[in-house]
Amino acid sequence: MSDETTAGAQALAFLKDRLVAQNALSGVVALTLAFGVGALMILSMGVNPIQAYAVLFQASLGSLNGLAETAIRTVPLALAGIGIALSFRAGVFNVGAEGQIFIGGVATAFVGVQLAGAPPAIVMPAMILAALAAGALWSLIAGVLKLRFGADELITTIMLNYVAIHFVSYLLHGPLQAPASPLAQTERLSREFRLPIIVSTTRLHAGILLVVIVTIVAQIWLWLSVGGFKLRAVGHNPRAAGAAGINVTGVTLLAFVLCGALSGLAGFSEVAGVHRRMIENLSPGFGYTAIIVALLGRTSPLGVLMAAALFAALQIGSSTMESALGVPGALIAMIQALVVLFLIGQGALLAPLTRLLRRRATRGVQS
Repeated sequence: MSDETTAGAQALAFLKDRLVAQNALSGVVALTLAFGVGALMILSMGVNPIQAYAVLFQASLGSLNGLAETAIRTVPLALAGIGIALSFRAGVFNVGAEGQIFIGGVATAFVGVQLAGAPPAIVMPAMILAALAAGALWSLIAGVLKLRFGADELITTIMLNYVAIHFVSYLLHGPLQAPASPLAQTERLSREFRLPIIVSTTRLHAGILLVVIVTIVAQIWLWLSVGGFKLRAVGHNPRAAGAAGINVTGVTLLAFVLCGALSGLAGFSEVAGVHRRMIENLSPGFGYTAIIVALLGRTSPLGVLMAAALFAALQIGSSTMESALGVPGALIAMIQALVVLFLIGQGALLAPLTRLLRRRATRGVQS
């Protein structure tokens, strides 16, 4: 290999490393800026922002129960977030996780109630499969509409969220409502059909172990398998991927299925692990927050898990911050929105740096 080739390869490697570092740091920068703006808002209320953030994280991470509640909230955010991240990787902007969570949850409860009395070894896998299949099929509706009729999945998945929520509400007020119950909910699952508690004196259930397994499998599949490579290739350039022999239609449908299945699994974790039945207000917006989590995690399963844990801690600690210092809990929602704005805006802010790095790399190749 010539000296010029070696120098060029080193320059391009340097550029790649810098751009990768920029990509990894962008989430940290967005968080720092969002927390900074949040601190200014807290300061304007006459409260010490350092004290406010200390109270927030002390409540969510400073005790066994706080850690357990944060882990419980991490489960649905991470599962739905990983599903969204995988769809984004394929260039599919599936934002229908909220509805898919509801559909997966009601499928879980239906199977659990209908199979009451059957062996747990049969019922629990059946509940999981029902949640996966229901979420996947609901998401697949948008996939078919996109590929068959050219419908924008951003619009169809948002609309399907409302359809799912109202459809589940109808079921819980009608066919699936627990007998003699004034509330819109199903019958309670039998004890053996619930996710077991793994830390006594807390509500932490085995769903957190499920999240760890899903994260590891998704990370390995995305980066070390042929299927993951095809998914990323289609997301980068579908025309080039098709020219290379990749089934773009199949990969696109797979992206819809993965997002729906994992979001349905999030519904399963809430029904079988937290509420022990399907309720009308199963999700307080997990599917929407999971979009931010996927973006903050840079659409990498491991990054999504860490982002989900952070957002879970923020949400769990916000009520304590409000009651102790009078800082509105809505501030956390504002910080989450600011994270998205800063993530989007960094592309324009960092464009001059990117061009500078490319020019330096080009000069290194030419020299």
